[in-house]
This record gives sequence, structure tokens and C-alpha cells, in this order.
Amino acid sequence: MSWQIWWLFVCGVFVICAMPGPNMLHVMSRSQKFGYRRSMAAMAGCLSAILLALTASVAGLAALLIASPLIFEVLRYVGVAYLVYLGIAAWRGAGSPLDIPIDGQPPSQSAWQLFRGGFLVSISNPKMLLFAAAFFPQFIDRTQPQAPQFAILVATFCVLELFWYGVYALGGRTLAGYLSRPAWQRGFDRATGVVFVGFGLALLKFRPG
Repeated sequence: MSWQIWWLFVCGVFVICAMPGPNMLHVMSRSQKFGYRRSMAAMAGCLSAILLALTASVAGLAALLIASPLIFEVLRYVGVAYLVYLGIAAWRGAGSPLDIPIDGQPPSQSAWQLFRGGFLVSISNPKMLLFAAAFFPQFIDRTQPQAPQFAILVATFCVLELFWYGVYALGGRTLAGYLSRPAWQRGFDRATGVVFVGFGLALLKFRPG
């Protein structure tokens, strides 16, 4: 895997991880409720589930690559279509304020309870498996060993995901306040939509090998 391919992956994942999905909102709510330090247990739970899901997914992708390179190539185009779909969906849904679940929680939770809560929130999101199946094949060079490439992609994704956990946890109520305003949310959604569509279309011309 070349540095150019890896940097393209980093740019795409950086934007994807920034989106306020279930994991990010869960980490934000734990930070607001229990403080930044204790929310680290929730971050660890979310990240553990992501690592488990991605590892299982890329194992299947690696097997598919060995069994049928043609199917793997088809999967690349399905991934491009999925990215374009995400962009259109984000644009069409622009302006809907975020619903940040911070009420109705117990006053105190142990580190294990916070970890378990984060793990369950993350592992119950089937979009992670779909993401891995649609996104990762775009950056795999079939002329080189696949296992190291998948390992690099998974590790990179986890590092960027963890970075955004910290941003959302530290941002806390300030970030939540901005994203709860329809005008800010509309701008965020439309910018996200443009990035996803543009990235998907750019990948049509991109071939790692």
C-alpha cells in the first residue's frame, strides 16, 4: 500500500468518523453526565466493538478476495454507490436537529457499566459491517499481500475514531448546542453530503492496483 493510497483513506475516514452517529453521541452524553475521565470507559467499549466488527468483516473480505477477484471488484463499485447514497441521504436530511440522549440516566455507573454500554451501542450498529464491506476494498492493492493492508486500514480507522471520541467528549455541551440548531445542522449535513458524493465519484477513477 502506497502513502498516497493511505492518505486518501485517512482523509475519507477522518470525515466519516466526524459524523455525529450513535457512538459519538453516546460518548458525548457520557462525558456530559459523568465527566471526561469516566467517559473513557465508554470510549473503550465503543472502540472494542468497532475493532471486533472490523476484524470479522475484513476476514470475510480477505477470503472473498482469494476466492473471487471479480466479486471483489464488483464490491468496489457497490461501495462507491453506497458512498454516493450516504451523501444524498445526508443532503436530503439536512436541517434535522440532533437528538442528544442525556436525560433519564442513572446518577452513577461503574467503569464496567460504562464500558458495556459503549460496547452494546457500537456492536448493535450494523452499518459498521456495511461500511467495512463497502469502503475497505477501495484501498486494497490485489498485487500485494492483503493481510498487512487490512491491518493498516483497521488500525488507522480505530485511531481516527478514537480522536473524534475525544473531540466529542471534550466539546460536550458546547458542541451539542451548536449541532442542536437547525441552521448549523443543515450546513453540517449538506457539507457532509457533498463530501460523500464527491469522494464516491472520485473513487470511480481511483484504482489501488
